[in-house]
Amino acid sequence: AQNVTVDEIVTAYKQACQKLNCKQIPKVLKQIQEFKDLAPRIDCLDLKGEKLDYKACEALEEIFKRVQFKIVDLEQTSLDEDGASALFDMIEYYESATHLNISFNKHIGTRGWQAAAHMMRKTNCLQYLDARNTPLLDHSAPFVARALRISSSLVVLHLENASLSGRPLMLLATALKMNMNLRELYLADNKLNGLQDSAQLGNLLKFNCYIQILDLRNNHILDSGLAYICEGLKEQRKGLITLVLWNNQLTHTGMAYLGMTLPHTQSLETLNLGHNPIGNEGVRNLKNGLIGNRSVLRLGLASTKLTCEGAVAVAEFIAESPRLLRLDLRENEIKTGGLMALSLALKVNHSLLRLDLDREPKKESVKSFIETQKALLAEIQNGCKRNFILAKEKEEKEQKLQQSASMPEITVTEPLEEGPAEDGQDGSAASAPEEGEEAGETLTASENGNAEPAEDDSDNRGDMTDSDSDTDEEADVGIETKDLSEQPKRPVSADGATALQPLLSPEKPRDRPPPLHIAEESQHDAGVGSPAASPASAPSPGNERRISVSSPGRGHKIFVVTRVESLPDRAADPTRPREDADATAKPAESQSPAPATKPELPLPRANGAVPESAASLATPPVAPSAVSDPERGDPAACESAAHDTSLPNGLKTDFARALPEVSSDGDGKMGSCAAEH
Repeated sequence: AQNVTVDEIVTAYKQACQKLNCKQIPKVLKQIQEFKDLAPRIDCLDLKGEKLDYKACEALEEIFKRVQFKIVDLEQTSLDEDGASALFDMIEYYESATHLNISFNKHIGTRGWQAAAHMMRKTNCLQYLDARNTPLLDHSAPFVARALRISSSLVVLHLENASLSGRPLMLLATALKMNMNLRELYLADNKLNGLQDSAQLGNLLKFNCYIQILDLRNNHILDSGLAYICEGLKEQRKGLITLVLWNNQLTHTGMAYLGMTLPHTQSLETLNLGHNPIGNEGVRNLKNGLIGNRSVLRLGLASTKLTCEGAVAVAEFIAESPRLLRLDLRENEIKTGGLMALSLALKVNHSLLRLDLDREPKKESVKSFIETQKALLAEIQNGCKRNFILAKEKEEKEQKLQQSASMPEITVTEPLEEGPAEDGQDGSAASAPEEGEEAGETLTASENGNAEPAEDDSDNRGDMTDSDSDTDEEADVGIETKDLSEQPKRPVSADGATALQPLLSPEKPRDRPPPLHIAEESQHDAGVGSPAASPASAPSPGNERRISVSSPGRGHKIFVVTRVESLPDRAADPTRPREDADATAKPAESQSPAPATKPELPLPRANGAVPESAASLATPPVAPSAVSDPERGDPAACESAAHDTSLPNGLKTDFARALPEVSSDGDGKMGSCAAEH
C-alpha cells in the first residue's frame, strides 16, 4: 500500500481480529509499533513459537497487505492445512518475503505443501525456504518437485529431517536436474540410504552443475552410496564447492573411491568427512587424491579415528599442499609422533591458516612427552599465525601492484582472483602450481607462472616465479615497444594482428602467426612498459626494433626479457648460416604445435587452479636435437635454433631473442644463448 502509517496497520490488524473473533497476538503488535521505514522491505516478521490457527492467519493479511518483509519466520507455529495454505497464498500474492521459515510444522499436510509449491512457482522474490522438520511425504512431494523443475527463484532450500528417503527424494532429485537457480541444498537427517537414495544424488550431480553446497550429514550413505556420489562428482566441471558427508558411516573403502575422484574435481573447496570411522588406512587412501587435487581449501577430519600414523599421512599432504587454508583434526588420538609430523609439515607449508587440534595433550606412557606435546601444539599455532601474516602482506603487495599496473588494456584481461573472504585473506590458494612443481622438478620447469598458451591474445605473461611462490597471483605483464628506425606502421590484417612477417632468411618465410598480437604492440609507444624495462633497452643500431616484456617477480625483483627484431633487409644477409639451424628446429616445431590452435583450453578458474591438460599443453616438449650445444655452435645458428622452440614456461622464444646484459636487479645473468635455453 502507498503512504501507509504504523497506526493504520495496528488499527487494521485489531479490527480484523475482532471481526474474525480471534485473539490479537501481542508479539505482532509490539513488532508493528517498532517498524521505522515502511517503504522498503522490513527486516523481519517474527512469529516463532506462536500458535497460529486459521483465523489468526487470516488476520495477518491486514499486515501483509500493507508492508513487505525480508524474513517471515513461521517456525513452530502449529500450522494446520487451512492456516498454512491461507498464509502461503498471501505470501505469494503480496510477495511478502524473500526468506521464509516454515520449519517444525508437522501438520501442514498435502494442501499446505500444495500451496507452498504454488508460492515457490509464482513468487519471483522468494530466495530462501527453510522446511526443516516439516515432513514432505509421498503424496506432497510431486507438487514441490514440479515447482522446483519449472524455474523457481529459490536459491537456498533446507529440507533436513523431512522424511525424504525413497520416492520423495527421487522426485526432488529428478526435478532438480533441470533447475538452474538453486545453489544450496540441505538434506541432513533424512535416513538417506546407500543404494537408491545415493544413486539419485549421484545422478543429480552428473546433470546439475549449479548447486554449490550439498549437505548430507547424519544419513546412512555408507561406502556403497559414496561410490554413486563419486560418480556424479567426477562429472562436476564447475559447480559443487562444499560437500558435507559428516556421520555417514564411511570407512577406508569409501575413501578409496573418494581418493580416485578428487584429482578430477575442479570446483570442490570444502570437504567435511568428520565423525566417520575412516581410520588411518582411510586417510592413506585419501592422501594421494588430495595431493593430486587442485581445489580443496578446507578439509574436515574431526573424530575420524586417526592416530599418529594417520596424522603422518595428513602431514605429508599438508607439506605438499600450496593452497589448503583450514584443517580440522579434533577428537582424534594424535600424540607426540603425529604432532611432530604436523609441526614439521607446517614449516614447509605457507598456506594453512587454521589447524584445529584438541587443546589438551593426550595421555602418554612417558611423562615428559606431555610437555613435548604442549610445545608442539604451540609451534603448530605459531606456524598458522606466520602464514596468516604472510597472506596479509601478500594481499597488500598485490593491491599495490594492481594500482601501479601501467597498462590497463592488459590488466583487464584477467582480473585477480580473490580467495575466500571468510578467512580474512586473499586466497593463499589463488594460483595453483604447474605440473613441474607437483613433481618437484627444477626451477626452469616451474617458471610457468601462468599456464595459458603463449599466443593467447594479450594474455602473454612471463611470470618467472620461484617454485615456492605458486600462491602468488599472476602479475600482469607490461609491454614496451621501441621502434628505433621510425619506420611506418604496418598494415593490420583482418584478425587484428598486424601482417608482420619477420623474414629471417629470404628462403624461409615464417608461416606461423607472430606470438604477440603486434596490433597491441604498435598502439603503445616507447616508455609505456614498467619502468624497470627501460634500462634494458639500450640504444641499438638504426634498423632494429626492440620489445621488452617485464614481469614483476617476488619481492622487488623485476624480470625483463627483451626481443630484438631485425628488419628484412638486414635479415636477408646471405652470410648467416641458416639452413642447418632450420633443419634442427623442425623437429621441435612438429612436436610443439602452436598453442593458439587449441581454443578449447580451459582458462584458470576462480581459485586459479589450472587443469592438468592445460598445464601440460602449455609446456610442450622440446626436441633434444633443437638444443644445439651453445658453446661450440655458431651463435647465429644457436639463436635461430632457439627461435622456433618453446621455453619451459610456454612462451615462444621470440620474446627472448636478446636477454639484457645484466638483469635489472643486478644478479648477473648473462644474455648468452645458454641462459636462453
